[in-house]
Amino acid sequence: MGSGQVTSSVPSGTSEFQGKHVTVAGLGVSGLPAAKALHARGAIVTAVNDGDDARAREQAAELEALGITVRLGDGATLPEGTELIVTAPGWQPGKPLFRAAEQAGVPVWGDVELAWRLRGPDAAPWLAVTGTNGKTTTVQMLAAILKAAGLRTAAVGNIGVSLLDAVLGDEQYDVLAVELSSYQLHWAPSLRAYSGAVLNLAPDHLDWHGSMDAYAADKGRIYEGNKVACVYNVADPRTEDLVREADVEEGCRAVGFTLQAPAVSQLGVVDGILVDRAFVENRQKNAQELAEVSDVDPPAPHNIANALAAAALARSFGVPAQAVRDGLRAFKPDAHRIAHVADVDGVAYVDDSKATNTHAAEASLAAYEPIVWIAGGLAKGAEFDELVANSAKRLRGVVLIGADRALIREALARHAPEVPVVDLDRTDTGAMLQAVTEAKRLARPGDTVLLAPACASMDMFTNYNQRGDAFAAAVRELGA
Repeated sequence: MGSGQVTSSVPSGTSEFQGKHVTVAGLGVSGLPAAKALHARGAIVTAVNDGDDARAREQAAELEALGITVRLGDGATLPEGTELIVTAPGWQPGKPLFRAAEQAGVPVWGDVELAWRLRGPDAAPWLAVTGTNGKTTTVQMLAAILKAAGLRTAAVGNIGVSLLDAVLGDEQYDVLAVELSSYQLHWAPSLRAYSGAVLNLAPDHLDWHGSMDAYAADKGRIYEGNKVACVYNVADPRTEDLVREADVEEGCRAVGFTLQAPAVSQLGVVDGILVDRAFVENRQKNAQELAEVSDVDPPAPHNIANALAAAALARSFGVPAQAVRDGLRAFKPDAHRIAHVADVDGVAYVDDSKATNTHAAEASLAAYEPIVWIAGGLAKGAEFDELVANSAKRLRGVVLIGADRALIREALARHAPEVPVVDLDRTDTGAMLQAVTEAKRLARPGDTVLLAPACASMDMFTNYNQRGDAFAAAVRELGA
């Protein structure tokens, strides 16, 4: 972990953008507030968007009413005179617009970068979280802990609440709990968090980043310039490697979290207690009890890891131990994240429709035993051998649904040939009721029927929420 004093520039607001030709790439959740914020600060804004659907036209009309130029259906051409691009985070770096910008020497920022630069001189510090899985839950836990400490805070960023709205709104915050995706970090070169955490790293969005190394490097940007703590996952050495590569403020520390007994400068678990050996006096000999494992909802291993990461960030901000316990007790997970739906005939039915990749599904499968696993959907280029090999001993049976279920079936044949598999050759939404019915047939009292698809949902459903709702409805029908 390198040390070099990092100072964050806080631009003067209006004067920086007055008369500047700025292109906003992409409308939607980030583009709309970005265009409005820049326009309000005197910029000459042109908004471009690939799509030209009803939603885009509605947003375009809203911007045009303010005097902002909008080009729909043409996100590839660099508008003449552009001096800065502010892009939606999902736009890929290889797009023609960005290639043209690079040739013209035009900088590209994301909405997070814009929000960072528009902060006022007394702006709330950011406690920032990224990782392949667990980001939203960890940020929500963190916000709950900060609130329990009496701090004015909000969970913002990739969680669905615009950072621009948080930074430019009237509400005053003491500290912000910020979820950041790899996309957002890619486009945020000057971000400097108070403390940052990388929860885990697994192959994801590689089509966007180009390689695992590039994906990891973008995740690692969250550590750049950290002031107090770089929080990493002891069980995932790649996260610690990113800490070592980061250039941070003098005195910033590497702080690990582990499901084992913690070493010095770590948070971990001892006899069912979450303990801190990082933010205590004489940490060579002392540890501080923070909460019980039973205070974490649900107390699945990967969720305990999320709680430890949230606690580490909160403790780096000086939050007392009791607030960690009270915040974790107050936290309630979002729907479709290892949510217990019902018990039917002695079998537990659990909805983890949010497990849309193999890494998330493996964490979910590790929380139960024995399991009848409902899996499948859109694989997004994923491979399933490692997931199946690591989870095979827990499986009572498997029910497969969705377009790419054959990939999972083939991995099961290689690594768990003795596990019974039901392959449902259908991709309509009604397949979920049949899947749950088949799972009930395979399950025995004491088992868990687990929806952890390891795949995206869009082959059969609008999103993972609808998929989880279909599972819950099928379970209720089963128990009626």
